[in-house]
Amino acid sequence: MSLPVVAIVGRSNVGKSTLFNRIVGKRISIAKDEMGVTRDRIYATASWAGHDFTLIDTGGIETKGIDEFSKEIEKQADIAIAMCDIILYVVDNQSGILPADRELAERLRKSKKPIVLVVNKLDNYKEEDLYDFYSLGLGEPFGVSSIQGKGVGDVLDRVVSLFKERKEEKSKDGVLKIAILGKPNVGKSSLVNRIAGEERVIVSSVAGTTRDSIDVPFKYNKREYLLIDTAGMRKKRSIDEETVEKYSIYRTLDSLKRADVIVVVFDASQTISEQDVKICALAHNEEKPIVIVMNKWDKVEKDNNSMAKITAQLEKDLAFMNYFKPVYLSALTGKKLDKLMPAINEAYANANKKVSIGSFNDILQSAYSVTAPPIKKGKKLRIFYATQSGVCPPSFVLFVNDTSLVTDNYLRYLENTIRKSIDFTGTPIKLTVKSKREEDL
Repeated sequence: MSLPVVAIVGRSNVGKSTLFNRIVGKRISIAKDEMGVTRDRIYATASWAGHDFTLIDTGGIETKGIDEFSKEIEKQADIAIAMCDIILYVVDNQSGILPADRELAERLRKSKKPIVLVVNKLDNYKEEDLYDFYSLGLGEPFGVSSIQGKGVGDVLDRVVSLFKERKEEKSKDGVLKIAILGKPNVGKSSLVNRIAGEERVIVSSVAGTTRDSIDVPFKYNKREYLLIDTAGMRKKRSIDEETVEKYSIYRTLDSLKRADVIVVVFDASQTISEQDVKICALAHNEEKPIVIVMNKWDKVEKDNNSMAKITAQLEKDLAFMNYFKPVYLSALTGKKLDKLMPAINEAYANANKKVSIGSFNDILQSAYSVTAPPIKKGKKLRIFYATQSGVCPPSFVLFVNDTSLVTDNYLRYLENTIRKSIDFTGTPIKLTVKSKREEDL
């Protein structure tokens, strides 16, 4: 699970870097009383009350008289805002509220991200010093002295409470979240619009139209779902080092973390590319149910064997995830779209499947009898029994006499045998081994 991201944002010279260093606990950012010292984002992992998070220090934002130097700083801050889950908006008590503070407050509100208002440089704290800052419309201001460390703990307590609210919000809604993943221009947004039944996201032939993940709620058979339309993932060398697009990829990866099912979209009219395979590998590494969609099926010149040929190529290129079942459809025309939601629900149900342990052990023993594992160093592997340890993905622990005797090839053989007997279409399964002495049985 990725760590929550907290961005420190504010105009120049309000003490952002000093606050960053105070929270992180070491001097990483340069803290100097000079406008524009922090040009780029600086990252560090911080911890408070048992909660780890990523902290970003940004360059100061200037809303008036922006020269090229300040525009670059502003761009860096915009990227941080796009990436973060929570914003620490820092203002300066000594200078009071400037017009730039109000403009920036309005700009941050539009991000719809949780905002903690931090009033810095309150070395001699007085509660009445905070009254004016309520007028920014960002809720309760927290007075701190970053140099002395006063009040920083209260700010972090608030940040941690927002982490908890965010986690509870995700867990309580019961909505099945579906992340739509793929290269640019494979038809992800068109697919989202077709499923949702209306124009919810911009559809364009220009690659990169979707820069951030877009959540689209909808209902299917009276059940609530959430589609997450993600930015198209280009080859790394095609992305400039400092662009919003680069950081939108991070948001895409975060979307994979919060998804329950991942749909990887291919352009069926194009040859399967290395990038398609890499994107599938990213999804596979999340150990979540996956559905492969071959979109633009209406553009494919077909014969009686077209689908079989493409499926065979998919099976070859995606051999590392042999559990997938492709769905061929056209988001443009809606043809075969009715196959998609059943495939998604099937994959999710299989990922949550609990099996009879008695039947599962019978399958293992039968597999063992048909093909015994190779003898290593004069010792023979014995599988005593297995138990299911979890779901999403379905996970099983095999208790054996010696874990060093278990090879990857033999585990793959066991997995293939299990899949022939139990329907785990659309989901990975996880087999782990533990040693157990025979006399302990």
